[in-house]
Parts: sequence; C-alpha cells; structure tokens
Amino acid sequence: MNGFEDFIIQHEKTIRGSFFIGMLVFIALWELLAPRRALSVSKLMRWSNNLGLVFFNTYILRILFPAAAVGMAVFASEQGWGLFNYYNDFPFWLVVVASVIIMDFVIYLQHIMVHAVPVLWRLHRVHHADLDYDVTTGARFHTIEIILSMLIKFATIILLGPPVVAVIIFEIMLNATAMFNHGNIRLPKRLDSILRWFLVTPDMHRVHHSVEDDEANSNFGFALSWWDRLFGTYRDQPRGGHQGMTIGIHKYRDPKQVSWISGMLALPFIGKMSGYVINRRQWNDK
Repeated sequence: MNGFEDFIIQHEKTIRGSFFIGMLVFIALWELLAPRRALSVSKLMRWSNNLGLVFFNTYILRILFPAAAVGMAVFASEQGWGLFNYYNDFPFWLVVVASVIIMDFVIYLQHIMVHAVPVLWRLHRVHHADLDYDVTTGARFHTIEIILSMLIKFATIILLGPPVVAVIIFEIMLNATAMFNHGNIRLPKRLDSILRWFLVTPDMHRVHHSVEDDEANSNFGFALSWWDRLFGTYRDQPRGGHQGMTIGIHKYRDPKQVSWISGMLALPFIGKMSGYVINRRQWNDK
C-alpha cells in the first residue's frame, strides 16, 4: 500500500462520518427550501426516532464488526483472496471502477432478495413502513437487516478482492446516494430525466416506497440506475403522481408502530408469515 492508501485507511471512519453528516445537512436544508411533498407525520418525532435507530445500529455494528468492510478488504488483500487479488495485472483505476460497479450490482440483487423472501421482507418492511419519505428514511433499517447486509458485504469482498480504496469509495457513495435519492427534494424535470440514466434520483426511488405492491417492487437500485433498466424492474412514475401517491405499507399506518424505535424494532415479529413475493400473480397482500 502507498502513503495515500495508508492515510485513507487510518482516517476512514472520520472521512465516512464527515461525508455522512455533510450530506445529511445538505439534503435536510434542501428539503426545507424546496420540499417535494408535504409531510404527514411530525418531523421531530420521525427524525429523532429514525436517527436514533441509525445511531443504535452503528453502535451494534461497531461491537460486532469493529473493522467493518474496510477491515475485511485489508484482510482479503493480505491473504490474497478474491478475483482482483488473484488476477492483479489490471490497471489499478480500472479495478477500482469495476469493483465499485460490481458491489453496487450486489446491493441491487440484495435489495430484490429482501423483497422476494418473506422472512427477509419482514425485516426490510421497517424501511418501507415510514409514513413519510425524506433524507432520514434512507438510513432507517432494522438492526438485523443491517447485520445481514454487512455479512453479504463481507462475502462479496472475499470473493471479489476489491482494493481498499474501492471499498471506501463504495461505502461513501452508497451512503451519499441513499440520502440523496430518499430526499424530499424537488429537481427540475429535465435534470431528473437526465440524471436517472446514471443515478437513482429522488423521484425515481420514491416510486419504490409506494403502498402499491407493484410499484414498491420496482426501482430497486440504490446508487446506479442501470440495473433496473437492464433487468426490467424500472418504473418511470407512480400512477397517483408524486403528490398523490401514498408512502408506506397499507396495513401499517399507526405512527406509534412505525415511527417509534420500539415499534420499528418489533415490526418484523408482528403478524403472520405471508406470501409477499415479487412474482406473485396478484398483488393483494398489503
């Protein structure tokens, strides 16, 4: 490793934390100045609980996985594990770009998986049950899903062998784009139509948070928008329009159940196991 990589690794948590806070503040101010939709639930209640869950998840991850994804990338490099560590004749910049793109594709597949497998949907519905859609929704996930996501990330790093810098870039990009595309912000229509050929925009991803099951099972991309177009999961607009559409899940509308930390942590364990799968012929289990 060169001096630049050593510096990045040593200060990785500070760098990621700075990008997270900076992007959170930037999108939050944008939401105040140019909101896309009127909120239906107290912003103070949602923000305090959504961010409270984020801090709780971060604490748990630090206990379970102190080195996180970057530590796994360092370990894989030292052991020579993974495709790019075995075949190391490619230009470094190409390996970095390819690694970021492949890891984003894995996130796309993971996102489909948590919608398709009923037991995983029970975890993921914590993210979808938010009654409003804003920057904090992008980081609101059940603790068990966060742990599962980290394990999938570890497996990807072991198999792929991405450079440490690529993993850091991907982690920053994933967090930044998740907050951007969950932002309750208004983009000019022309700009949105151009951006969504490359990146997932707020209007594109908002469709995914519709209460209508066929809309919720579309637009799975988090950062790069290519995958939805390539694999037929892209939907341009919600039927009800962005102002008229309803956010959340039909049968989970009680703010105490879906907006408080205690309710969010309990939500996966409520109700009977259903047949909520992507390829069901009829979308009637809401």
